[in-house]
Amino acid sequence: MSILDTLKGKSAEKNLPPTPPPPIAPPTATPAKSPPAPEKAPIPAPAAATPTAADKTPVKAGPVKVLDHPLIQHKISLMRDKNTGSKEFRELTTEVVLLMTYEATRDLPLRKVEIRTPVAIAKTNVISGRKVALIPILRAGLGMVDGAVSLIPAAKIGHIGICRGDEKGKVDEYYCKLPFDIKEREVIIMDLMLASGSCANAAIAKVKSAGAVNIKLMTVIACPEGVKKIQDNHPDVTIYTGSLDEGLNDDLYIVPGFGDGGDRIFGTK
Repeated sequence: MSILDTLKGKSAEKNLPPTPPPPIAPPTATPAKSPPAPEKAPIPAPAAATPTAADKTPVKAGPVKVLDHPLIQHKISLMRDKNTGSKEFRELTTEVVLLMTYEATRDLPLRKVEIRTPVAIAKTNVISGRKVALIPILRAGLGMVDGAVSLIPAAKIGHIGICRGDEKGKVDEYYCKLPFDIKEREVIIMDLMLASGSCANAAIAKVKSAGAVNIKLMTVIACPEGVKKIQDNHPDVTIYTGSLDEGLNDDLYIVPGFGDGGDRIFGTK
């Protein structure tokens, strides 16, 4: 490049317009701070509720054990038949109660003993502690004694005579004779039917007043009304029955039931 060209370049640079300065950005507005949210007032703790009767833990009702063994069910079906005579009815009652007693005594305590057999010494079990008292409610309960005694021949037997009173729900007690040591025994109260539950309820109360603590009620057939009566008044008593029928009719007979158990056993009307 010649000196002349260099001079022309410099002269041209002098004639160029000045470069404008970069635009100045407007100042950014600082966002206003929102006022602090007011503090929430603390929520007061709920006042402790005053306990009511409904809040109290209810006493658990005693269990109802329906014994559904095929032999028990078969024999009760024969007892229901109106054509079954008194002799057969008594025999069936004895057989049913024998099978029911087997179940009702399942929880008897045991203890270990040593017994010499013809071969060796055997460590085996025998019933320990509580002995058994059988308490039939007169009169239908009498028909249940033989079946239970055939399994527990050493059991002591008491008797309670109770019948329905003239007023609905009332009972008349006309006899009571209990073992003197009943408080030390496992008590099985026996009645052929648990209908309204009034007689069984009174019998249980009588036995408790004599000091008995471990009480069971054994009945061949029962209905919901009688079961409720016992559970409401004696929730500590376990009920053993061979059948839980539909309910009561206007004459307070169990439906379908098997009629008047006492009349069926003893051949009376």
